[in-house]
Parts: sequence; C-alpha cells; structure tokens
Amino acid sequence: MTLLSDLEAVLPPERVTSDPDVTASYAHDGAEWAAYGAPVALVRPRETAEVRAVVLACLEHATPLVTRGAGTGLSGGANAVDGCVVLSTERMTEVREIDPVERLAVVQPGVVNDHLRAAAAERGLWYPPDPASSPWSTIGGNVATNAGGLCCVKYGVTGDYVLGLEVVNGLGEVVRLGRRTAKGVAGYDLTSLMVGSEGTLGVVTEVTVRLRPTRAQERTVAGYFDSVVDAGRAVEAVGAAGIVPSALELVDRHCLEAVDAWKGMGLAVDANVVLLGRSDAPGVAGEAEAEAMLAAFTGAGATWAAASTDQEEADALFAARRLAYPALERLGPVLTEDVCVPTAAVPEMLARIERVAAHHDVLIANVAHAGDGNLHPLIVTPAGDAAARTRAEAAFEQIIDDALALGGTVTGEHGVGLLKRQGLARELSPQVMAMQRAVKAALDPHGILNPGKVL
Repeated sequence: MTLLSDLEAVLPPERVTSDPDVTASYAHDGAEWAAYGAPVALVRPRETAEVRAVVLACLEHATPLVTRGAGTGLSGGANAVDGCVVLSTERMTEVREIDPVERLAVVQPGVVNDHLRAAAAERGLWYPPDPASSPWSTIGGNVATNAGGLCCVKYGVTGDYVLGLEVVNGLGEVVRLGRRTAKGVAGYDLTSLMVGSEGTLGVVTEVTVRLRPTRAQERTVAGYFDSVVDAGRAVEAVGAAGIVPSALELVDRHCLEAVDAWKGMGLAVDANVVLLGRSDAPGVAGEAEAEAMLAAFTGAGATWAAASTDQEEADALFAARRLAYPALERLGPVLTEDVCVPTAAVPEMLARIERVAAHHDVLIANVAHAGDGNLHPLIVTPAGDAAARTRAEAAFEQIIDDALALGGTVTGEHGVGLLKRQGLARELSPQVMAMQRAVKAALDPHGILNPGKVL
C-alpha cells in the first residue's frame, strides 16, 4: 500500500488531501525568507488517536512529518520538506477543561491563544502569554516555540505556564508528561524539554496550562524619543529603578510610518520612537509604579511623556504595536530578527543595529519587548531586489553576532527553525550541540519528526 492509501484508510476522507493547490498553502509559515519544500499530503486530525495513526503511517513509509498550527511562526520551523506529510492541528480546537480551583486549563493544540484567554476570563481567570500574534496563533504553536509576548517582562513566557503535555513521540507512542499539581519533581523534566522543541521531538496533542486570577486594570505610560538609543536608555532606567512593568514595548519611526500608511492612525507625526510602558499593580502601588516609569522616561531624555488617562487611546497605541509587522510586510519582504540581550545592554544593542543598517545599506525597523531585552529588528527589502536581499542576510548574521557579543541569545521567542541554525551553532558549544543531537536521536530514532529544523 502507498502512504496516501494508508492515511486514507486510518482517517476520515475529509481529514486527508493530496491536492497540490491545497498542500502548497500549508507548505510554509510566516518566515518569508526560509526555504520550504512540497508536501505529498496534508492531514488535519481531530483527536490524539488520529495523530498517532498518522505518525505510525509515516514511520511505516519512512516519510518526514511536519506539524504546524496557524503558521504564524517567523523562523521557518513549520516549513515543509519535499515529500513530507504536513499535519495541521487547526481542527483540534477543544477547550476541554477550565478548573477554577486548581487554576488550570486543558486544551487541544489548535486552540487559538486569544480564545483560551477569553474562555479563562469567563471564569475570572487569565492566561498571561500574549504573543503579538495572539488573535491567530495557537497554543500548540506557542508551545512549539516557547512563545513570549508583550507581558512576559513580568509574567514570563509560554513554558512558565505549561504544566503537562500529551505527546505522540517518534515511535508512535502516546505519552503523558508533567502534572496537574502545583509542585512536582518526579524524574527528568520532559515537559520543559518538549516546550520549544519545534515539533522535532514529538507531536503535542493536548496541553495543560497554569492560569492566574484576573488582574487589575493596567495604567499606561507613553514616551516619545528622538532615537532608539535614547528609548533604550529609558528601558535601562526602568530596570535600574527596580520597576517590573506588565509591558514595556518599543516601536520606532519606520514601524509608526508603516502603520500610519496602512491604518491612518497619525502616530508618526510627533515621535521618532515610542516607548509604551504598563503597570498592573493595584491601587496606590500602580499609581506609584506608573509615576516612577514616567520619571525614568523623562530622565532618559523623552521629548514628551505622560501617563495616559484615556484607556481607548492607550489601547490604540498597543494595537499599533501589534500591527507593526503586518504593516511592514506591505513594504516588501521582511527578514525578522529575534535576538535577546541583557536589559542593561539594550541601548548598546539598538545602537549596533543602527550601525548594521547603515553599513549594509538596508532598512531596519525596530519593535521590541524592550523590558526583557527581546528585540525584533525587521529588515525590509524591495521585492525582487536580489542585491538588497544579499545585504539583508549579511545584516541578519551581524545582528546575531552583536547580540552574542553582548551576552545575548540568537532567539528569545520565535525559535531556531531554519533561519537561526547557524546562529545556534555559534551560541552553543560543540559539546552542548552533541547533547542536543543525542536527545533528538533518542526521542525520534527514525528521524521523521520535522527533520532539518533547529539542529
């Protein structure tokens, strides 16, 4: 029997397709510059048993299996390889449980981030991880890359909330990892090993996440700056003052102008760089934290800064932050960086990014989860300009080297995928790389799970 006939035998007809027009639309994620191949089939299971059947069929036919969620990734981690089966979790969308006593939720991997947050809110609870793609990205994809987001400066990233996982491993076995209890140290932490593994160690079929109580209304502080370096100094000043904001985001003029051109928000009229801070501390403590942030902004050279009293206006500024990437995509292909440096190194890293842009003659727009040093330089090139693309790729690698030189890392939340493999090899020692390959070989001995990614 062929692979396709085996898949059709174990899945309902509407779950399997080999139509090349359909499979092509699932062949890559949002990393426009990452290579991808042609799948032989697309499967869209609904249940764990169906996922297991797909893995067993791929094992039988020695066929690569690439798992994807919504395809919002920006490193090529969900890109197809030639002849693979793409497994989309888009139909695994059940919120199976929300427990208000234990403060946890159990969901299938295709649940959209914001849908989980809405379901938790109905029970007076909150799921903190909030990547900029939260209206579209899925929990499974967030787990695969250990996604962060706007509020992770205070509340952490996806992995900080994953209590347990159900996984189909590289042998086609269904295993449960982790726990539901508040504490637990039984054996190796295989749950954390799976988080951020980008589908290379198993297919996640269920996720148990920790929830928090609904938090207080946030206060927003906005500052305008003449340069990204000045804004970076304000970020450093916030950290030096001992403030832990619930968000601290940087958006530069290139992003503001792109959002204005798309949405007509008028943001670039008065500012070259906008820094947005938020405090969700309750009552008087929140007021004091907002005032301390305001003082840090002013002391670092803000040309204008204020604590917002208009919630609609404040929400619009953060909406513009989330729109920055799709707005820039309208200008041409975007090569997205995702370096993270110590907070004290943010001003220097931003200065180095400006020098890289000038040296390589490329447009680099900056958005950043600045409060925790996670910077997203976005390198934009004109469509079809091969010379500009070559310069952009050189700039991309130079930014990685600069981040590593400042004690940083090649990726804070997007994952390694395809785009950061060379950078990972520069960050980790040969001995550590060998350890990672040994883990891959142990959990995926036949090498069918998302081959060629990460390592």
